[in-house]
Amino acid sequence: MSDVAPHLLIVDDDERIRGLLRTFLMRNGFLVTAARDAAHARRILAGLDFDLIVLDVMMPGEDGMSLTRAIRETSVTPVLLLTARGETGDRIAGLEAGADDYLAKPFEPKELLLRINAILRRMPAPDDSDSVPRVLHLGAIRYDIDRGEMWQGKDPVRLTATEAQLMRIFSASPGEPITRARLVEELGRDKGQAQERAVDVQITRLRRKIEQDPKQPRYLQTVRGAGYMLAPD
Repeated sequence: MSDVAPHLLIVDDDERIRGLLRTFLMRNGFLVTAARDAAHARRILAGLDFDLIVLDVMMPGEDGMSLTRAIRETSVTPVLLLTARGETGDRIAGLEAGADDYLAKPFEPKELLLRINAILRRMPAPDDSDSVPRVLHLGAIRYDIDRGEMWQGKDPVRLTATEAQLMRIFSASPGEPITRARLVEELGRDKGQAQERAVDVQITRLRRKIEQDPKQPRYLQTVRGAGYMLAPD
């Protein structure tokens, strides 16, 4: 990340919450833009880039899940969902929509701050090195280990912050199984079965980008009783 303060987009239909979050996050060093609903957010996103989007799920009109899916069609900007629903199924649905993390309401502002900073730390750092890149080949996919970039031919493959972090973890130990518990720990998540299921969702999303047949993975394999393993060519 550069020396410029990260720019956050807050999307929430509750004016009071919107104002409180904006004030709190600005006091903690962020640039903050606020949107009152999904339509307002779409107009803002058409003209500005952000480092992270904090998005309420339950809003009148288009909800946060739908907006997250739309964002993921063109952007890898991290999305943190705010949801009044704390059930595991709802959280998994948010991750499947493309969110990087979620936080159930009501929440402590400090926890929101910690989660935002954790997501931003997972974002690939810019690399201006002219050294020869270390590349993993996954069929038609190339993964530049040093830059954290993935390509298919001349086209870049967009990775979310969490997917990029998973690739960094796997590429550090190709051919070695990594347990779900270790993946949870290295992703900076709380321990528990629900978080391990969340990792499974992220693995499924990543497979869709690197596998010819995600249902029969060749490169990001499941190792029974041991976790997941990246097996490059």
